[in-house]
Amino acid sequence: MERAAKRELVSTLNDVFNTTSVVVVAHYAGLTVADMQKLRAQMKQAGATVKVAKNSLAKIALEGKDVASISDLMKGPTLIAYSSDPVAAPKVAVDFAKGNDKLVILGGAMGTTALNVDGVRALATLPSLDELRGKLVGLIQAPATKIAQLSTAPAAKLARVFGAYAKTGEAA
Repeated sequence: MERAAKRELVSTLNDVFNTTSVVVVAHYAGLTVADMQKLRAQMKQAGATVKVAKNSLAKIALEGKDVASISDLMKGPTLIAYSSDPVAAPKVAVDFAKGNDKLVILGGAMGTTALNVDGVRALATLPSLDELRGKLVGLIQAPATKIAQLSTAPAAKLARVFGAYAKTGEAA
């Protein structure tokens, strides 16, 4: 790799480590090209990214960052998965690792918090931001629909009573 390319990669990784909320580190030895393409596609669909970076350059980019705790994990054939959603990258990585034993999750970081393998798995079990937003909207809308039902209920009852009186008046 030429110096300019190395500088560009370190700059890209600096941006990644500054802007993402979660980083997952894993070994990928033995994954085929097709497996890597499948992993990349699943990550992209979830709003996450996978990058294979040279460990020495990744360690340079990690200096002084919140996620610097992962620099100890950067040994051997490692890849990093990252996302702005704190659940997306861990969820896809853990799901992919269940189906493919060649992807071995080493750990990760969420902000200044270092994550071991169990921490990454725990993040993967949480609902995503979109799922949480949907639940929140559902909770907010539920009382509004109940209020609307309660406000229209007395009018509907009165209409039924008047309808019943009208029918009894017609019968007489």
